[in-house]
Amino acid sequence: MSANRPSTPPRLNAPVPGQLPRGPLTPEQKRQIEVNRIKAKALREQRDAERAQPPAAAQTQGVKRSYNAMTAANPPATMRDARSNTSSDRPLDTIKPARNFTRYVDYDFSKMTDTKGGFLTQEDDPFNKQLHVSDGKDDKPANMTQKEWERHQLLRSLRQNREGPFEPGLSVLDDKSQQKTCRECGSLEIDWKWEEMLHCCICNSCKEKFPEKYSLLTKTEAKEDYLLTDPELRDEELLPRLEKPNPHKSTWNNMMLYLRYQVEEYAFSAKKWGSAEALDAEFERREDDKKKRREAKFKSKLNDLKKRTRVEAYRRNRKGAAGGEFGDDLASNRRHVHQWGRSVENPETGIGVKTCVDCGMEVEELEF
Repeated sequence: MSANRPSTPPRLNAPVPGQLPRGPLTPEQKRQIEVNRIKAKALREQRDAERAQPPAAAQTQGVKRSYNAMTAANPPATMRDARSNTSSDRPLDTIKPARNFTRYVDYDFSKMTDTKGGFLTQEDDPFNKQLHVSDGKDDKPANMTQKEWERHQLLRSLRQNREGPFEPGLSVLDDKSQQKTCRECGSLEIDWKWEEMLHCCICNSCKEKFPEKYSLLTKTEAKEDYLLTDPELRDEELLPRLEKPNPHKSTWNNMMLYLRYQVEEYAFSAKKWGSAEALDAEFERREDDKKKRREAKFKSKLNDLKKRTRVEAYRRNRKGAAGGEFGDDLASNRRHVHQWGRSVENPETGIGVKTCVDCGMEVEELEF
């Protein structure tokens, strides 16, 4: 037989009875096999490189370590280094605070009011539920959903302001004499809340157009500018008012607002001052009375000071005639001790002079 005879391909294994023959590999399977082979090769090269490294020298007790050993890329676990990341399995990280201490209230004592009574005010302690107990009118009922509660609040606000569905209807069938119109322009779109509370039919555009007539005055402005009294301002039949929450603090009384032209009509009428000139004259008279009272108070205090000065001078004269010694405290029978003030230079002599605060004695002070 010749050696150059072509070899025959290997004989295929006989299929196992009951098993289908294997099909050819797909391109995806071939790619995955190649990826696994490359990963295995990289792992084997890494293990070979680790075995080729020389073993680390053992730490000798009592021998000082070099700087390179302490600043290695992989410092030992026993070496404390703030630059290295802390271990994620620290025991303190697993400890959780008690449930009662998860929430706490932080007080800024520099901004709190010292009541000197051992308690906190309502403004300084907003977390105290006992100080902020509501009457329950503004709280959502338990049997009402959040959407229903919001709708209820919206309807209540519209009802108070007489807006939306609660605004009085306008109909062409109504008698024109009974229809309420704006007192300036005759418009039918008036502010119904002002009509109900202030008895004034005015539209929003006219309120902005005539601020000198339809602006709102506070109670303090009405008292100081038009010299009205509290009983007059409390009478709603005499002066209608509009109440709003106090903008400075919600716990204070409601702010009472008055219409300017209504206040002026009453103040300039015969029931009060009669005219604007009479109001100005009354204002000047009250200012003169205040000035006279201040002057009288000042004169009375000045006379009292003069009397006390005369009495003190009389007591000094009596003490001196009775043989008092220089330096005695005339107010009591003990030795007087001078309390010198600061040295003041005398412009005439140029020498510093000190004066006793109590008796007025002066001494010259020389500096060498």
